[in-house]
Amino acid sequence: MTQLGERARAASRSARVLTTNQKNHALRSIAEVLASRRDALVAANADDLQAGRSRGLSEAMLDRLLLTHERIDAMLEGLRQVAELADPVGEITDLSYRPSGIQVGKMRVPLGVVGIIYESRPNVTLEAASLCLKSGNATVLRGGSEAIYSNRCIAQCITDGLAAADLDPAIIQLVTTTDREAVGALITMPDYIDVIIPRGGKTLIERITAEARVPVIKHLDGICHTYVDKFADLNKALAVSINAKTQRFGTCNTTETLLVHSDVAAEFLPRFEAELAPFNVEIRACEQALAKLSNAVPASEEDWGTEYLAPILSVKVVESLAAAIGHIECYSSAHTESIITQDYSRARRFMTEVDSSSIMVNASTRFADGFEYGLGAEIGISTDKFHARGPVGLEGLTSQKWIVLGDGHIRG
Repeated sequence: MTQLGERARAASRSARVLTTNQKNHALRSIAEVLASRRDALVAANADDLQAGRSRGLSEAMLDRLLLTHERIDAMLEGLRQVAELADPVGEITDLSYRPSGIQVGKMRVPLGVVGIIYESRPNVTLEAASLCLKSGNATVLRGGSEAIYSNRCIAQCITDGLAAADLDPAIIQLVTTTDREAVGALITMPDYIDVIIPRGGKTLIERITAEARVPVIKHLDGICHTYVDKFADLNKALAVSINAKTQRFGTCNTTETLLVHSDVAAEFLPRFEAELAPFNVEIRACEQALAKLSNAVPASEEDWGTEYLAPILSVKVVESLAAAIGHIECYSSAHTESIITQDYSRARRFMTEVDSSSIMVNASTRFADGFEYGLGAEIGISTDKFHARGPVGLEGLTSQKWIVLGDGHIRG
């Protein structure tokens, strides 16, 4: 791991000065190599699937592991899309003259070496590598043991693609061992790794947060809320809240708790339940909500703080906007919250007082996504407050340094 870190640190020096054309050429070169080896990748993925079945992995986990030709096509398209994105590196902003006559501004620069630790989905290997390359960073990738054959195949395609583009293959490296101690080493190498980005379950994130000696951009639970205000257009509220829960169940931006103002609960909840019925979602409700629903079960205290990632929804009736904000403050994971209201002042208060990385007004929480935000792609969604917050795209993989332009200026 130390040797890998040394190579990454050395490669980061060449990565940060790559031109946009060099980076885009490398991305397209990687795509060409991967396209030519898709059959080999499918075969490697079959080995992962066979090993996963023998280990008793769930069908959901096996689906995350699966690489079909259609999914490989999507991976290749993702590479091409990243190549089309604007390059943030070298951008100069906020340039202004000071009374002394100097010009002061900021230049956007890569972070350096990014360590990415992730589980199950082998397409993350390519997504993470492409975003780090485009943002001028070297990267060290450590995927889950369940996808080791697929990840090794993808990593070899990346290495050969970089070489074909005359770039240092050490710009993107895969940790090829499945030993868990490799993770412990990676997150405690501040001399070689500048930041760690974990993508995975709660146990992985908690371990890395507790043990890391390197800064971490982390994403904890996605306990997202949709609040139907007393001044909501109930037709809009119905469409948004149904979509926020059912468009996909297993994503971090799916609504897990629905809050409804008591003034509209009697009218809204029965309609909501009827619309939700075809999706076979279990409703766990507070006492007031139970009285207005025909097929719900009582919610426990634990439900309010649970990220289900499943067809389960907790529902609570609140007496005021303040009560809704208070509930969110208590139970939210600071990911994404939405208010449905026609009252601008109440929407503004919600946006101001709710301290989450994304706030929606009259829109589904499912929009909390790098692609939907116009970032083109994302490395993950950060629930931290420093450096990067919310969907982390190319800009989130960079920092800024101050620049000063003078013409022989000296300080008196």
